Amino acid sequence: MSVPKFTTLGCRLNAYETEAMKELSQQAGLENAVVVNTCAVTAEAVRKARQEIRKLRRENPEAPIIVTGCAAQTEPETFAAMEEVTRVIGNTEKMQPETWQQIAKGPDFIGNTEKVQVDDIMSVTETAGHLIDGFGTRSRAYVQVQNGCDHRCTFCIIPYGRGNSRSVPAGVVIDQIKRLVDRGYNEVVLTGVDLTSWGADLPAQPRLGDLVMRILKLVPDLPRLRISSIDSIEADENLMQAIATEPRLMPHLHLSLQHGDDLILKRMARRHLRDDAIAFCEEARRLRPEMTFGADIIAGFPTETDAHFENSLKLVTDCGLTWLHVFPYSKREGTPAAKIPNQVNGNVIKERAARLRAAGDAQVERHLAAQIGKTHRVLMENPHMGRTEQFTEVAFATPQEEGRIVTTAIAGVSNGQLVA
Repeated sequence: MSVPKFTTLGCRLNAYETEAMKELSQQAGLENAVVVNTCAVTAEAVRKARQEIRKLRRENPEAPIIVTGCAAQTEPETFAAMEEVTRVIGNTEKMQPETWQQIAKGPDFIGNTEKVQVDDIMSVTETAGHLIDGFGTRSRAYVQVQNGCDHRCTFCIIPYGRGNSRSVPAGVVIDQIKRLVDRGYNEVVLTGVDLTSWGADLPAQPRLGDLVMRILKLVPDLPRLRISSIDSIEADENLMQAIATEPRLMPHLHLSLQHGDDLILKRMARRHLRDDAIAFCEEARRLRPEMTFGADIIAGFPTETDAHFENSLKLVTDCGLTWLHVFPYSKREGTPAAKIPNQVNGNVIKERAARLRAAGDAQVERHLAAQIGKTHRVLMENPHMGRTEQFTEVAFATPQEEGRIVTTAIAGVSNGQLVA
């Protein structure tokens, strides 16, 4: 008998939850199954999930295929209709031990249970962030502190896959991080769907900055704390204070900006304006001069004109963004944006996305060139590559110990990496 085979599509949170599912399925005694943890962020993501399922069926002709994740939550009927699929389970159900116990029972993995087991995600009030003590490489662990989203951006299907925002209590998070440090991890990354909404559903409604300050105070042996994508308009006073005063909080923030034009931001139902994004970046860099920024930007949102796009393109330099995640807009059924008239031509979207990526590449080149001659503390991800505190890759000719923090001078740049 063999252990279940897992395939993860989509975000870091999905990868975290796959690790939890591996443990839950192992505890339940599940064998000879294939589990696909899907993403729903775009229509293309759903298409890729279906393609992956068909491929896995060809590779595993006898194994039951269990489909879960955001696409299974938002479109259960799509996957239930696939003859390759044995069971469809929702995002809540996949984190419950009894789900895996039930799946492991019968020889056909269905028994008397319906093929689709997907409940109303909006009724969920807690998140199962305590199921595993992080995951990652030997150098870096990811800890889920939040799930779901209370906002309804017009392009986004994710709240319907993840439900409303739920926070993992600070005490649970801190206990997890202490265990990870005891196991030798030198860096912990806080992750979630809408990280800056952490705490709103907890007693006293603490903010993300409160959590960051408590972690750094109560886990003094943690060398590096990193936070993943944030909504800059929700950055609180304590988070800004941590940026200014806590060297163990890494000087790298990934921002959910999405666009650089006020009218498009309004049509996206975003809560910030262009000037808010610029002001945040200026303030964060004033508090921490070595701060680097990544950002999500969508190209070709419905009604986007050349002038609107130019404002997005200019935002890259106005905010001093370095690492861009560029998303060509794709119509997502079930979202308000899909109903907006004046959808942008697909070729125009591709061209604009390419221009944004080129602008991002130029920013990366500038950042890399500025590091030559500087000394960096680098966390080794493998014997020949590590990352600076700003998340920049550094290549080493001489092998280093994986998981160790190495202090090195930067000698040059090669193939998009710094050279130690």
